[in-house]
Amino acid sequence: MTTIFGYGICVLGAALGISIAAYGATTSMARQPEVKGNLFTVFILASAFIEALCLIGFVVAIMSM
Repeated sequence: MTTIFGYGICVLGAALGISIAAYGATTSMARQPEVKGNLFTVFILASAFIEALCLIGFVVAIMSM
């Protein structure tokens, strides 16, 4: 039962991380529209890494049951 709560915290952390990254990316694009392509690529990579960490948390939660 505690692993489910642990995974819930992991998902919450991933959601907060992606939302903060998205906020920073959109703010930067609004200030300097010419860096949109490079910034979007970095944002997608950062989101993928955050999601990978969340999936690792899921696997650890399943393995510890």
